[in-house]
Amino acid sequence: MTTPPAETVPARAARIPVSASALGAYVLPGRVADPRPALTQAAAAEELGLGTVWLSERWGTKDFAVLAGALGQVTSRAKVAAGITHFQVRHPAVLASMAMTAQGLTGGRLVLGFGRSVAAMWQAVGLPPATNRILADSADILRRLCRGDKVSYDGPVGRFPAMRLSDLPDAPPPPLVLAAIGPKTLALAGTHFDGVLLHPFLTPEAVARSVATVRAAAERAGRDPGSVRVYATVITASGLPPEEEAAVVGGRAVTYFQIPGFGEQLAGANGWDTGPLRTLREHPQLAGIKGSADFLRTRDQLTEAAQALPAGWLGSSSAVGSPEHCVRRFGEYLAAGADELVLHGSTPDQLPTIIGALP
Repeated sequence: MTTPPAETVPARAARIPVSASALGAYVLPGRVADPRPALTQAAAAEELGLGTVWLSERWGTKDFAVLAGALGQVTSRAKVAAGITHFQVRHPAVLASMAMTAQGLTGGRLVLGFGRSVAAMWQAVGLPPATNRILADSADILRRLCRGDKVSYDGPVGRFPAMRLSDLPDAPPPPLVLAAIGPKTLALAGTHFDGVLLHPFLTPEAVARSVATVRAAAERAGRDPGSVRVYATVITASGLPPEEEAAVVGGRAVTYFQIPGFGEQLAGANGWDTGPLRTLREHPQLAGIKGSADFLRTRDQLTEAAQALPAGWLGSSSAVGSPEHCVRRFGEYLAAGADELVLHGSTPDQLPTIIGALP
């Protein structure tokens, strides 16, 4: 994959200066068999001055509860964030206990990001899909438990006659962030959550529209619109060998765009024609796959399939190329209204040249 020509990158009238503290980065991006590199990657992130270390939970080797404790001990300033976990997979009292234990271990540096996922996943594991009511009620239950309240609840989340944490650290409940693409979930984040995590492969223009939706919903709910923090996820690659760059950007894009319904949401958010999605899904490496392709295909196979995506899609919705180009792209995303950027694809140890290009 090559850097898009300069004229394909949208020019913006104003760019916000980028500081390292306004950036976060994922550790252990993608599928991994060994979670231990997360420790050195998190330490590298803090050494670079990044504001947040993020983990995308994946069952098997990326359990957030375990890794949050570990990451908190190899960092002292950076926030430790789930990007994302899910309400339904832990009993509310267990989730609250995990959250406040991690708050105690990190000195209050935890950020909990939650997602809706897709109905097929919940059906496969025997759990109800995450409706708006379940997401809103779960957030309320978690906050109350983390404050030390006794909680009784009987509703769509489940039946819980009496829950309470027996001990609490001297730390506040962690902020709760909701991952969102579509307008209804963005509005839900603005109404009930402390922040929103925007999906990878959104253009700066799509981020600006998302920010407007979140802020408007917060205002309608009587909240300070500026109190809802917006995290924009930006796939980033600079100075990597061509084959590695193609895997970081193109291969990762395939894992999102090939999922029926999910790809349409992303394309729609960007105002793109959805026709290329059919071409992608008919690619020999993807034909017949209905779930997530990265469970069934290797990184090289996903990278091969990425050639079916329009080059303009990836170039306009990621930061790829020289360090200076990446920094300019970061400024465009911040100018679009994001409060913090979450760099994805490249691990923190691959980011020094970009951080070195910051003003």
